Amino acid sequence: MANIRHYFDMGSLLVIFLTLALFVAALYFTGFTHDLLLETGVFLVSVKLILMSYKNKVASDNLHKELAEIRSLLQAMNKKSGSN
Repeated sequence: MANIRHYFDMGSLLVIFLTLALFVAALYFTGFTHDLLLETGVFLVSVKLILMSYKNKVASDNLHKELAEIRSLLQAMNKKSGSN
């Protein structure tokens, strides 16, 4: 499994843990009442934003790899055409 700090910066990790802690605290103090639905909704929105951030980072890394491959191919083509 990849290092979590590769995909999330310190601020994102802080938000993840703070959101989880506040959700657990809300469950402890309010119990399983009607407010649980509101707290669960807020928690799920936070999780969705975190997952979107992760997927964005993975897609960005893939694009960087592909661009590096294209750059190396273009440099190889330039060297080959320059030597002819």
